[in-house]
Amino acid sequence: MHSIPALGWDGVLIRLVAAAALGALIGLERELDEKSAGLRTHVLVCVGSTLFTLVSAYGFHDFLVSGSAIVRTDPSRIAAQIVTGIGFLGAGVIFRQGASVRGLTTAASLWIVAAIGMACGAGFWPGAVVATVVALFSLRVLELVKRRALPALTGRRMRVDLDADAQISEVIARLERFGQVDACRRFADRLEVEVEVPREARGDVLADAAGLAGVREVRWTG
Repeated sequence: MHSIPALGWDGVLIRLVAAAALGALIGLERELDEKSAGLRTHVLVCVGSTLFTLVSAYGFHDFLVSGSAIVRTDPSRIAAQIVTGIGFLGAGVIFRQGASVRGLTTAASLWIVAAIGMACGAGFWPGAVVATVVALFSLRVLELVKRRALPALTGRRMRVDLDADAQISEVIARLERFGQVDACRRFADRLEVEVEVPREARGDVLADAAGLAGVREVRWTG
């Protein structure tokens, strides 16, 4: 009779720590861009996927070896549900803003982090490491290539000085007429916005936003 695979404390520790490290690399990249799902979220997803995979493959070892009857089990049964479950978490970071949809890239990063965690749990180290490298290349290097190759479509930072009673929604709605708003932060009497607009429309954006009620000054800062 073939022996049933088991995993000791050292094996579990190595796989969980490796999952946390690989997930942290991708999460840090998202954190640097101030995305809704950042470092902690990616680490938790990766470690959680690893643990589910470990439970699925090794968690019932005592049950399998204690009985006299032959028990057949699928080591991927629990882990397979991660593929479905991660979709609900990914959907939570996708939202529509005006005519644009945001969060798709972050949802995809959560999806691949879950896959990396499953690879760590299964001990498939080549897949886990290569997938992490490819994900980082796609998220960071390809973004830099895009900014250099398509400078007219890259985002720029805008500062909007506001009166106390100014309506932020009106400012955002007006900017979305010209391009995609990637981020928005409110600081007391000013608004910092990251917006992607065609190069030739940047002057029109300033003039149009400056004409809104409650807006004192508008200028590009980056």
